[in-house]
Amino acid sequence: MPLTPDNMINNYKKPGLFYLLSTILPWTFWFAAGYISHLPSNVELNMNIAIMLALVGLVSPMIIAFLLMNHNPDLRKDFYNRFFNFRTINPWYIFLTFSIMLASILIAMAISVLFGYSQNQFVITGHFSFTSGVLPVWFLLIIAPIFEELAWHSYGTDCLRNKFNLFYTSLIFGAYWAFWHVPLSTIKDYYQANLVESGWIYSLNFMISIIPYVLIMNWLYYKTKRNVLLPIIFHITAVFFNEIFATHPDSKIIQTILLLILAGYLTIKDKKFFFSKDLSLINN
Repeated sequence: MPLTPDNMINNYKKPGLFYLLSTILPWTFWFAAGYISHLPSNVELNMNIAIMLALVGLVSPMIIAFLLMNHNPDLRKDFYNRFFNFRTINPWYIFLTFSIMLASILIAMAISVLFGYSQNQFVITGHFSFTSGVLPVWFLLIIAPIFEELAWHSYGTDCLRNKFNLFYTSLIFGAYWAFWHVPLSTIKDYYQANLVESGWIYSLNFMISIIPYVLIMNWLYYKTKRNVLLPIIFHITAVFFNEIFATHPDSKIIQTILLLILAGYLTIKDKKFFFSKDLSLINN
């Protein structure tokens, strides 16, 4: 049988193993990093060790995905081909990939200004809301999405889509991904740790925001014939544009509302695409 996206996805069939290992390994490294980051002596050295452990945890799901694909030459070929399928992609989806997260944070800040928040939110600050030890923060903002999406959109999303429709695939993964980030809050001065210290409402907003974000990202992923690079770009724009401005945390709550509206609109407008189990729809 010739390889097509629908029968190819049937070969991504080990979600239990993938998600079990992708939880155990990162969490092991991240809890260790959290413990070390709070040790009172050799603070700078401990922070650097913690960040290195965090990075190892971050890259482990990608390694797991690659090992699972390595045993199947069809999966290896499929993964390679999905990096270079831009000629078959509608340019509109490429534009949306680059622009949605920037537009959402700019509109959110503009709305907040109408409610009395500062216009200085639009200033590009030149500094970031967390520290990353020996690694430059800008480097982590680029490399982390690459490592994550080379796991989630090489194997992780398709192994769920093989079992569920796109809507449930996105909800399940979104809930998992929110839960997956929890141990990072134990690492001193890391983004999730600072988020917890800023107030429970902002931690809750971060977790809720993942659901519409994943729905939109997976809509783009399957609309672009499972291109791997576009989710990476979408993820980078999400973390980068939410860091470079002097955004008030309340504006990020507004952004979540905007993303929920957009995700709801896409789900209703493209109902069959989201709710049908028919894998051949990703060809359309």
